[in-house]
Amino acid sequence: MKRQPQIVGDVSKLDDYAFGSGTISWWGVTGFMLIEGMGFVLAIGAYYYLMHNEVQWPPSTDPPPLFWATVFTVALVATEIPNVWLTHMAKAQRLQPVRWGLTLMTLLGLAVLVLRAMEMDALNVRWDRTAYGSIVWALIVLHTFHAITDVFDTGVLATLSWTHDMTGRKFSDVADNAMYWHFIVWSWVALYVVIYWTPRWL
Repeated sequence: MKRQPQIVGDVSKLDDYAFGSGTISWWGVTGFMLIEGMGFVLAIGAYYYLMHNEVQWPPSTDPPPLFWATVFTVALVATEIPNVWLTHMAKAQRLQPVRWGLTLMTLLGLAVLVLRAMEMDALNVRWDRTAYGSIVWALIVLHTFHAITDVFDTGVLATLSWTHDMTGRKFSDVADNAMYWHFIVWSWVALYVVIYWTPRWL
């Protein structure tokens, strides 16, 4: 006689979403950050390799000016306050705070990109003038592209939150997006030290 399969549990009522490492999207974002982080590590390695081969660093110019870079850095780090709050609201699945939090983070992201434009305009070396200029511009532009990507993603999530129903999976996406912004902020802090303070310390 053929044995009937035994049902050991009913999982049909479990949620089809999760937060953190229980989701594929979390692992995808984490992998993305690891790949991009390695790109930064390689570019920073190139920066210090070039410096090792120069008598003076930077060659033929003064260290990059601090004002706009520091304003950008302080503003970027300050965005972590609403970003952390938004993460908590997303995990609590509170719709209205998440809507306003996404909208605020989009506006703040656009504001820091304006500051980034000011920083780039104030740089005292062209990208095509020396190897030093090339690597400095490469580091800043690389980070800028990542920041633009996340601001765009945040804007899309903000639009969807106001125009569509927010399911648990969408709240999970908001939390993952906020995690990527952590990467944007703290990777820049490391780059800020490399680009703006290495020439002043060494």
